[in-house]
Amino acid sequence: GFYDPIKNQTCLNVPAILYFLEKGAQPTRTVYDILRKASGIL
Repeated sequence: GFYDPIKNQTCLNVPAILYFLEKGAQPTRTVYDILRKASGIL
């Protein structure tokens, strides 16, 4: 997905996000906040 703070646009690839989180990926604070706001994944 992508995040464009200037246009305030966010597009998340949820299956890919879940895959990498299950593999142990640690999101940055910014990514963590985006995931919480956008989809409640975290």
